[in-house]
Amino acid sequence: MNKLLLILLSTYVLFADALPKTIKTTIVNVAKNGQIQLATSVPKGMSGIVVHNYSNGLSAITHSLISQGNSSAKAVAYTATNHPNIPSVKTTVQVNDTVILGNFYNNALVIAPNGRTYDQITKQFQKTWIHPDAYAINFMGESASALSLKSLKKFALINQVGLVLIADKDGLLILDPISKTFLGKTAFRPSTEKTLNPFFTRFQQKDAALFSFKDINYKNYYQAIKEL
Repeated sequence: MNKLLLILLSTYVLFADALPKTIKTTIVNVAKNGQIQLATSVPKGMSGIVVHNYSNGLSAITHSLISQGNSSAKAVAYTATNHPNIPSVKTTVQVNDTVILGNFYNNALVIAPNGRTYDQITKQFQKTWIHPDAYAINFMGESASALSLKSLKKFALINQVGLVLIADKDGLLILDPISKTFLGKTAFRPSTEKTLNPFFTRFQQKDAALFSFKDINYKNYYQAIKEL
């Protein structure tokens, strides 16, 4: 019994380690071409934020950031709080600014072919789950026939989603939707339960036509994932 418990715990740890974690570091150099050098080497494709300290206990997010691999990164405009009544931050990226990569990696969306696969994934990881029902509403509004990185990024920015876990036939794809970069793939076998197109939601789905208000010929789930 103890050996079985140890195996189960070890399996859970392996799954947990498969997901990227939040990394906090600082900027050590800003080149004239805008290239940023970080104090820490980080995986390529991680998204995050730049925080500037104005002293006297005042700090603010000034930019978004995308890791280029090793210790380099690229800053882009921070758009998560775009609002006409909120002033935009004019501060440039500076040496000693704090960088938080994967700042929303605890918030995750699962894209799965069926409910059983969805349950398998959400039980194996400790995350704040944004249910695919929420994404489905946006997806229906786009009248799309298949998933797209552009659509996932749009939804992620609005809902502060840091990771998207996508079940494929032979593994679990790990996507940073902000950078639109696949950070890795971990071993996983989805349930053989009936595949729902375009993906699993809790809507009543006897067929794909009930998923949307329009008559759309949805692509097969696994074909759509392959084309991502």
